[in-house]
Amino acid sequence: MSPSLEVNELTVRYGGVVAVDDVSFGVDEGRLVGLIGPNGAGKTTLIDAITGFTPSKGSVRFEGADISRAAPHSRSRLGLARTWQSVELFDDLTVREHVLVAEEAVGGSLLRRARPTGRGSSERIDWALDLLGLSDVADRTPGELAHGQRKLVGVARALAGHPALVCMDEPAAGLDSSESGFLGHRIRAIADGGTAVLLIDHDMGLVLGICDYVYVLDFGKVIARGRPAEIRADQLVLDAYLGKRHAAAQDPDPASEGAAGDGVGQR
Repeated sequence: MSPSLEVNELTVRYGGVVAVDDVSFGVDEGRLVGLIGPNGAGKTTLIDAITGFTPSKGSVRFEGADISRAAPHSRSRLGLARTWQSVELFDDLTVREHVLVAEEAVGGSLLRRARPTGRGSSERIDWALDLLGLSDVADRTPGELAHGQRKLVGVARALAGHPALVCMDEPAAGLDSSESGFLGHRIRAIADGGTAVLLIDHDMGLVLGICDYVYVLDFGKVIARGRPAEIRADQLVLDAYLGKRHAAAQDPDPASEGAAGDGVGQR
């Protein structure tokens, strides 16, 4: 498989704060890659940098082209799509109309590089709705949908132009376990259908349950990478999620440091 996305030494600074620190990773064609980490680890900032919504240093290559300085709309037209944590829907538009508006904004542009999808506009919309289980509610408005279905409409909009890769920012936020499981099944189907996915979510069970490969971010740095089984067994990851590394970084008590040192010495 050739890499769809290559991120090299990406760094994002907000004044004296380093939100993303020298991060490198890749997403191959048709693969589902997860990115997890505790609150404040820099996950959303990383997606913002990849999709052009925040300035960064380093390089971002997409399907072989350097897009590091490209505007967000240019990256979208090349086939790099994203979802947002907050799904803003129009109350007076149906589900199908939401996807149609998104498809025309991307697929209808003469500036967008043609992708060999073999589908016309209507077929692309039907494909996105069917893939996400929204065909039966295509003519309903957002007020008639369950919360989980509203989140799926946001994903359908990102898929409308048949992108090569879609970055999903916390798609399972606010969902119950059954809705999260259904969403995970649909996201897996997106990747199996040939669209690469970079999935960011706090639901560790969701990410480790469906992804091919996982990166773990903490304090803006990649602290672990590997297949889900390897991530589950990684002590650095467990410590980050349990708060041990954060507590150690913030606790100035020498007694605490001594206790930690004794624990290490006994292992």
